Amino acid sequence: MSKQKQLKSRRTARPRKLTVLIVGSGDVARRLVTQIGLADRVRWIGLARTTERVEALRQIGILPIDGDLDFRPSLRRAGALARSSAACVLLAPPPGEGRDDPRVRRWLAASVARARPPSHRDVPRHPRRAARPLHSVYVSTTGVYGDCAGEVIDETRRLRPTSARAQRRVAAEQRLRGAPGRRSAILRAPGIYAAERLPVERLRAGTPALVVEDDVFSNHIHADDLARAIWFALFRGASQRSYNVVDDAQWRMGDYFDRVARAVGLPAPRRLPRAQLVREVSPMLYSFMSESRRILNRRLKRELRLRLTWPTPDVLLRPLKPAAALQRSLL
Repeated sequence: MSKQKQLKSRRTARPRKLTVLIVGSGDVARRLVTQIGLADRVRWIGLARTTERVEALRQIGILPIDGDLDFRPSLRRAGALARSSAACVLLAPPPGEGRDDPRVRRWLAASVARARPPSHRDVPRHPRRAARPLHSVYVSTTGVYGDCAGEVIDETRRLRPTSARAQRRVAAEQRLRGAPGRRSAILRAPGIYAAERLPVERLRAGTPALVVEDDVFSNHIHADDLARAIWFALFRGASQRSYNVVDDAQWRMGDYFDRVARAVGLPAPRRLPRAQLVREVSPMLYSFMSESRRILNRRLKRELRLRLTWPTPDVLLRPLKPAAALQRSLL
């Protein structure tokens, strides 16, 4: 073949697609796919265990593949795909009981063996000149830090989970860090919000909040910013590194609910002292209202170089029209 034909062939050849496997294809996965796009350069694959989920994934551009994290034999094909994929995004939550995460254990057993490190040929010509992706990004929770009594903390804070759900997340993080040949980053996310993910039902039900002197600091992240953080972590995250994916707001929990109530046109929640509130809310909700921390996001901004689209929930809440906000939150 002549040099002229070779050059022409190279120019007309289609670039190889980057294959990204998503384990846990819910709302954040949908936002990841629709925001990043790159349909001509990225092949999105997602686990699905029901017919309804298969159709939902196809509608948003994700190729569904059978797989149930609670049934290891069903993961054989998905695990093989993971070994040949450039990257995996782990969004599936742990089970609702216990102190371990058997879902991550099953997934690693199915996918880690004979893992192939991503090739530079897999990387799309992204406008930000992305480097070779990590093999996996796991979305955990800031609950792994436990109660910090309102202190300002970062990723160097020792993990002291107090709830069983946070202990399950710590177990999953440790399994991923210990997996042989696995280049993983951990994203620790707090309460996720969006126009469709506001605590409207809680406000409608009249669930109380804590009085100011007993109230705790809480942290938040918009679902869109979390989705972008996942993408950036694949290419800019360091292996075995953790990142707090939180916004810039350092609000008390009651203040957040008051602001949401004003935005959607509902009454603000009653304020009760802790001794009285514990008798009126569920044990799970009370555990959330017993942990106070102010989390820094310096690694998110400096290392992942993420510029928050929603630096505080006020950016979403202030322009909301109450009727539209209520309708969207109930969809």
